[in-house]
Amino acid sequence: MEMDTNLALLLVLTPFLGFLINVFFGKSLGKTVSGAIGTVAVAISFIVSVLLFNQITSTGKAIEVTLFDWIQISNLKINLGFLLDQLSVLWLLFVTGIGSLIHLYSISYMHDDENIHKFFSYLNLFIFFMITLVIGSNLLVLFIGWEGVGLCSYLLIGFWHKNQDYNDAAKKAFIMNRIGDLGLLIGIFLLGYYCNTLDYKLMYESIHYRATLSDESFTIIPLAALCLFIGACGKSAQIPLYTWLPDAMAGPTPVSALIHAATMVTAGIFMVTRLNFVFDLAHDVQNVIAIIGAITSLVAATIGLVQTDIKKVLAYSTVSQLGLMFLALGFGAYEVAVFHVITHAFFKACLFLGSGSVIHGLHGEQDMRKMGGLRKAMPITFWTMMISSLAISGVPFFSGFFSKDEILMTAFHHSIPLYVVGSVASIMTAFYMFRLMFLTFFKEFRGTEEQKHHLHESGSLITIPLIILAILATFGGLISLPGNSWLNEYLAPLFTKAAGEEHHLGTTEYTLMGVAVVGGLLGILIAYIKYFKQDNVPESDENITGVAKVLYNKYYVDEAYNAIFVQPINALSKFFRDYIETGLSALVFGLGKVTNKIAFQGRRLQSGSIGLYLFVFVLGMCAIISYIFLAQ
Repeated sequence: MEMDTNLALLLVLTPFLGFLINVFFGKSLGKTVSGAIGTVAVAISFIVSVLLFNQITSTGKAIEVTLFDWIQISNLKINLGFLLDQLSVLWLLFVTGIGSLIHLYSISYMHDDENIHKFFSYLNLFIFFMITLVIGSNLLVLFIGWEGVGLCSYLLIGFWHKNQDYNDAAKKAFIMNRIGDLGLLIGIFLLGYYCNTLDYKLMYESIHYRATLSDESFTIIPLAALCLFIGACGKSAQIPLYTWLPDAMAGPTPVSALIHAATMVTAGIFMVTRLNFVFDLAHDVQNVIAIIGAITSLVAATIGLVQTDIKKVLAYSTVSQLGLMFLALGFGAYEVAVFHVITHAFFKACLFLGSGSVIHGLHGEQDMRKMGGLRKAMPITFWTMMISSLAISGVPFFSGFFSKDEILMTAFHHSIPLYVVGSVASIMTAFYMFRLMFLTFFKEFRGTEEQKHHLHESGSLITIPLIILAILATFGGLISLPGNSWLNEYLAPLFTKAAGEEHHLGTTEYTLMGVAVVGGLLGILIAYIKYFKQDNVPESDENITGVAKVLYNKYYVDEAYNAIFVQPINALSKFFRDYIETGLSALVFGLGKVTNKIAFQGRRLQSGSIGLYLFVFVLGMCAIISYIFLAQ
């Protein structure tokens, strides 16, 4: 037990120690040492995660660590503790593993930044809070991690704060996450009130005991589930709280990879999966989750079709893939959603870091219209991004093929309309990813002569993480093969039923696989014809018209939010500033002036004349005596 506690503390506190060292001593240690400390801190957490994974896999038993009693109010008792089971340890592996690679990548990518020590301190703090979120044994510890990653995302997105656009993107991410977090907090309060505990295991026992009774208060569960889902919508960028994620691209590319691939945006998926016993008893809410997920996947995919910023394409791709994960969650296929979280972490981290390599090689250029022909100059970046693009497009037999196929197969067995929506979004994914590849790496270079002269492959600290992630994107799907899923068996103790039990491989399933593959290849073929054969380069912003303009401007959702919410709030604040606050200030200052005038007149009575004082004293005594006698 003591060994488990020490391992858990080492897992959590090592990144926090890296944060403290870089905050206080990073600048004096130098850029390379600062980066090395940050990377080693997360690598140690990864090693501990591997040890814990091996222990739990061999014993099949969860590890519970209680550090101390935290809060006790009446019958509500909350401990500060950790729960290390199959789900949390699996999440830790890719959070700390991919986090380590992103830290290693950042040593080279951010080397010229004068505040690199601050950057690594923020990255370490981000990992610390994400680990806290994942391994907390109750909802309050999860909430600490949840808010912590929100804070760190604000710090990292706005890291280059001298640019106002980056500051605006950071504020937007922070505020939109707070909207979702209010829903999460209400959901936590409802569950705490209903179950009289926030501990996962005790909540499970309480809810399932009450489910067997005719308990009228059982209607609280669907309401709590809906509030929790609102929190997940904010953190995992689902409609209507998704607009912050594409804008988060303003931050440095390693931040984009960290937020989009394996950490912050998967927090919503983790929370819903962890509380599966709550959502399984709220079928209407599950339907809402599936519908919102399907719509999000399609809307984001359509926007990604016409974007010209390489990171914006990947950002909307992330939103779309998250939609597919929520589609699976809505059907109760938690293992399938987790499977896609894992494969998505591999290929999306590779794609973002690959785009960073391209941007690094072009000295900050992100517009794909000014790229092209980079295949020969940057072969490692090209091949790793090509592998990841094949994976996300669902091409056999890359990792994305297996996880996407399971989502679509599950959707087909639950809702044909949502299956169609998911399939269309997947075809669009294949199209816009290979549109990105053809515009970036093929044909002739369309940038400046100076950029062309300096084109070269990135250094080993950038390419090594790309190669590792590309290998994982290739073989990561082997953890859950159709009809023989190690992942489903591994996670089985956490769920009431395995997703794989709902259908077996037969003619229908093989047909669905074939349809998915043909759809992905069709998307790739259309992109090939348009952007390779026809050498079609997207038009400049002012020449985009029609439907393409609507998609390019993201359905004008940001403008609508600005008109409906931002401008009225600004107008209200201006009204309060110009009238209410001015009126209150006038009242306060007016009272002050009156007091000052009265004090000035009163001060004139204090002349220092003893005769005057005696005269006033006699008058006062006479008045008091007269009042006493006259009152009787």
